[in-house]
Amino acid sequence: MAKRTYQYFSLCILLFWGVALTAQSSEQKALEEKRARIQREIQEMNRLLSEEKAERGNVLEQMEALDQRINIRQELIRVTNRQSNLLNRQINANVRKISKLRQDLELLKEDYAKLIVSSYQQRSGQNRLMFLLSSDNFFQAFKRLKYIKQYTAFRKQQGEEIQTKTAELTVLNKDLVEQRKVKNQLLAENRKVKSQLSREINSQKELLKTIRANESRYTQAIQAKRKEARRIDQEIEKLIRTAIASSNKKTGRSGSRTFSLTPEAKLLASNFSANKGKLIWPVEKGIKSQGFGVYADKIYPGIKHQNNGVTITTNKGEKARAVFDGEVIDVKTTRTGQKAIFIRHGNYISTYYNLANSYVQSGDKVVAKEEIGEVYTNKTSGLTKLKFYLYQNTKKLNPEEWIYQL
Repeated sequence: MAKRTYQYFSLCILLFWGVALTAQSSEQKALEEKRARIQREIQEMNRLLSEEKAERGNVLEQMEALDQRINIRQELIRVTNRQSNLLNRQINANVRKISKLRQDLELLKEDYAKLIVSSYQQRSGQNRLMFLLSSDNFFQAFKRLKYIKQYTAFRKQQGEEIQTKTAELTVLNKDLVEQRKVKNQLLAENRKVKSQLSREINSQKELLKTIRANESRYTQAIQAKRKEARRIDQEIEKLIRTAIASSNKKTGRSGSRTFSLTPEAKLLASNFSANKGKLIWPVEKGIKSQGFGVYADKIYPGIKHQNNGVTITTNKGEKARAVFDGEVIDVKTTRTGQKAIFIRHGNYISTYYNLANSYVQSGDKVVAKEEIGEVYTNKTSGLTKLKFYLYQNTKKLNPEEWIYQL
């Protein structure tokens, strides 16, 4: 009875460990995917925001590039630490499981040894035959025969169970060695990333000294940047209000800040909304160099900036592409000569700002992934940046919540 209770308890523990390890394995996989994605972003960033480009650009862009590198390396360190801690828990769980399996194996071997001794004592076929013939009646003889068969089967089962436990122990020991190897690799990688991070922080400090020495010049540049951002936002919002008024006038409705939707437009808006978090990037390759919302200035943290969209740094010659099916409602030429394309998706509008040229015109129907223009490359800095905005009627939306992994 005590032995059965022990076996049942052992089985429960093994099942619990199995479920826990499966959950940890799933989390480990997710962390590994995230770490791989961050590493790809770092590689892409190093390529796009290379030192050569930074030197040709202005100091503000250099500062932003360094800040971005620092942030993404810090994120990589956090993810790698989480992976390392999770591996540590898995290693400890495996150590406990190995210890438990060894105990079980010892008990099985002890039981098996007793069976072997018993079998040796009754090893001759004559002993088994005499055991059967000495039965008082046929029923007793049948039960004794059944017992002999069960005994033989149990002995075979014990031997197989020992082999299974031994094989399981071998696999676990092998896994343990691999897990420790992976953990050591993660720790080594973290040391390397921390070293790179330290160098970039020092570079940022040196750059900041240069800026402080020419404070008035850079204050003017920051103010000009804020003014330009406000002008872009005003242009976009004015065009959207005009588009709503023009669309509603055709349906006999006026004075509204929202689109009056036809059944077809309602379906398109519903499909767009259903794809929240799954929309494609507005360029095939690139990195998010500035996110949505209010952020502190990299040089003067007391100064706040507002970004009503996201800024994506990409390759020279990269093409902007529609994030979803829709209709081009306008193509504007900005004050500085670049293009801005506005695409309507029911009562949603996606805006692609800072294009060198446009492949579409007002009234064109477009589909997701269709190229709509080439992203402009700044001749001074050598950087190619797309500003992407998303609205629902006149309401600003955060593109990071709509574009997959933005």
